[in-house]
Amino acid sequence: MTAATPALELTGAGKTFGNVIALRDITLSADPGSVTCVLGDNGAGKSTLIKILSGVHRPSSGELRVNGEPVSFSSPRDALARGIATVYQDLATVPLMSVWRNFFLGNEPASRGGFLSVKQAKETTKKALLDMGIDLRDPNQPIGTLSGGERQAVAIARAVHFGAKVLILDEPTSALGVRQSGIVLKYVLAARERGVAVVFITHNPHHAFMVGDRFYLLGRGRLLADFERGKVALDDLIRAMAGGSELTSLAHEISSLRD
Repeated sequence: MTAATPALELTGAGKTFGNVIALRDITLSADPGSVTCVLGDNGAGKSTLIKILSGVHRPSSGELRVNGEPVSFSSPRDALARGIATVYQDLATVPLMSVWRNFFLGNEPASRGGFLSVKQAKETTKKALLDMGIDLRDPNQPIGTLSGGERQAVAIARAVHFGAKVLILDEPTSALGVRQSGIVLKYVLAARERGVAVVFITHNPHHAFMVGDRFYLLGRGRLLADFERGKVALDDLIRAMAGGSELTSLAHEISSLRD
């Protein structure tokens, strides 16, 4: 793979469910060592896009490529085998289980006797988190005792440790406050520095602008615009997402109601 080859690429992709068009003619790419942000409000098509990239759905049209090679996933396991890991908003963690057990959930190491090597799992968890800059005091503590931002950070570190080349993040900051969102964004950048192609799905242009290298705007299943870092200001991104003239009309309407 050359430096110019995207880690993940969609070309002319569409998805229909019967007569319902969920996505139409979507073209985007995510490069290694970069953060690609996909922005859109509810109903924009973000969830369907995530499911295509992560192997839940096959596109009805268009092409999906990994490292320049056309692929057709039949399940999320197929996508994971190609290095595409997805961290969903609900994280799929078990709150009462320890951090280290959640870290290895589905990837448990085994000793020679075929049993779980607890010592190895704990040591590996702590080192993997430290490598991402996460200083966890006790890997035995239930993951449910961590903050939302910390749990997201553990999920990101877990994906990177198990070899993710592409990391898809589904609204990782949507339910978090300012400080916890900052924690998550810090580890998004840490994953990028490790050479991972991060796809950051969000409805928050402020968070996207803080970490993004490229920005794609979705609306009603279509790609409305795309921007590169350094060629777009935050205000421009907000206006584009809000719909420009629609935002102006809404502002006038609200102003008249207040008057």
